[in-house]
Amino acid sequence: HQLLVFASITERVGHHAAAVLGVVAGAMQMTVQPQLGLGQQVVERVAKARCARHPAVARVGAAQAGRKVRDHHGGACKRCAQCSAQPVLALQGLIAQAFGQPRLALACGQRFAQVIVGGPKGFVTGFELACVMEREDPRDAWVSPHCAGLADLPPEAVVGTSSLRRTVLLKALRPDLQIEPLRGNLDTRLRKLDEGQYAGIVLATAGLKRLGLQKRIRYAFPLDTMTPAAGQGAIGIEICADRPDLAEILARLNHLPTAVQVYAERGVSRTMGGSCSMPLAAHATWQQETLTLHAAWGDPLVKNAPLIQAEGSCTLALSASDVLAQATALGQRVAQQLIAQGAVAIER
Repeated sequence: HQLLVFASITERVGHHAAAVLGVVAGAMQMTVQPQLGLGQQVVERVAKARCARHPAVARVGAAQAGRKVRDHHGGACKRCAQCSAQPVLALQGLIAQAFGQPRLALACGQRFAQVIVGGPKGFVTGFELACVMEREDPRDAWVSPHCAGLADLPPEAVVGTSSLRRTVLLKALRPDLQIEPLRGNLDTRLRKLDEGQYAGIVLATAGLKRLGLQKRIRYAFPLDTMTPAAGQGAIGIEICADRPDLAEILARLNHLPTAVQVYAERGVSRTMGGSCSMPLAAHATWQQETLTLHAAWGDPLVKNAPLIQAEGSCTLALSASDVLAQATALGQRVAQQLIAQGAVAIER
């Protein structure tokens, strides 16, 4: 009768994932446990998922989680409990862990997990997206102690990122740049920058803002020059496909305009067979019942390879029963445009 919650927390989604983990923990403890016959229990703890890559992210997320649970559940959250970084954290029937995708998929396949909180691009077999929370700033951020932007960099300057998407987009803007891997948690990445290992690095704007590090942002790239990854800035909650009861509970956290955008972006990723390690960008906007989707793909192994881009749009109403299916179909069409121009899809 334990409720199992697994969180896949990455730099792309920032500490908001940890915050949502706490929200889900609070919601589930209050509403799912009675259905499981475990009795009426008031939420006394919010799980603080402490990810080895981003411990500061988890700390801030825990604090936000407490506020969010109080807002959503009438003050039921009494206190936040701090947990040390262990392979598995157990708190009063709640198990939380920051997993990488391979171990996450294994846990899901063995039915150890019922809920996954993280970037809404996961595609774990047997799971479906239950809700998408309101999106934060999806833009990439330029961080540099000396250069205000790419235009200020000297020729062949060293820029740090481990994202293939960011690599191909940066190369399209400045082919002369030397792109070097950027590893470690956020503190480590900033330290390496300050030590002079890079002229600048590219990080997620949302994560820096949530950690109070917005002063480190010299420049937020426009969406039309550095297209974000699918789902960037949004948090999705995936559940076992055979748990409609959880879907009903989590529906209250769904932000439909964000969900429509994310489903369109996921349509591109699914069609391309994409993952976080693919040089693929996809970002949708929704304004006045028009959903517009832009996608890009590049080959990081080919010098001066052209950036392949595609765009599509459709008119839809949020009240339509098939609005998410329409958004997904738009993503599939845009992905087919990329493939027709030479982008390489991966069979899943």
